Amino acid sequence: MTLLMTAHSPASMTPRRHAKADEKPAADHGRVQRPRGLRTRRAILRKAVNIASVEGLEGLTIGRLASVLRISKSGLFAHFGSKEDLQCAVVDEAREIFVERVVRPAYQFQGLERLRALCENWLAYGEQRVFPGGCFFSAASLEFDDRPGRVREQIVGLMRKWLGTLEQAARDAQSAGEIMKAADASQLAFEIQALAMGANWSSRLFRDASIFRSVRSAILRRIEQVTEATPTR
Repeated sequence: MTLLMTAHSPASMTPRRHAKADEKPAADHGRVQRPRGLRTRRAILRKAVNIASVEGLEGLTIGRLASVLRISKSGLFAHFGSKEDLQCAVVDEAREIFVERVVRPAYQFQGLERLRALCENWLAYGEQRVFPGGCFFSAASLEFDDRPGRVREQIVGLMRKWLGTLEQAARDAQSAGEIMKAADASQLAFEIQALAMGANWSSRLFRDASIFRSVRSAILRRIEQVTEATPTR
């Protein structure tokens, strides 16, 4: 999504930058995180993301997670100081997974190929149920669309970056002469995302596994509509 990297900086796709030799280790709530502690935190977050994808972020509490993991609440508070801190950490962990599965692989391509790869990767990520509850960000976007606070702001920022990533790929394809100059790259990105979210909705609500094939065809057809025809000799 960087999720989502920013639209104008491919280098920022790396979700975690490596610390320089003179930088201090990462800290959480003022406590230095040792390597073992970081591994434990990551394992906790992986479990938390899966729970939240099915039950929603709002249903994810310190108590609920402690019960599932069979550890004490105080043990979790050592990693997350509050429910909101836990929710924000879970959103960031979901972003890491999304980048690894959807965004980063597409950056071996340029222009139109990158745009198509982003779409194909997203649909594969949804169809293969990387998260047991379907697309984490589709669900979280609906859950927090009207909820004020830090979690909503984080989700909004990430989704804007994702739309920016799609839009920039379309603009790069325009610059390469692969997409019509008159095409609205922002509108195209919006339509692709709307179709993708529709696929997640239908697959979850109606248990329709075939919807990803239909939406894949719809997205590729929409891209084809704005693709410059190759001149015939």
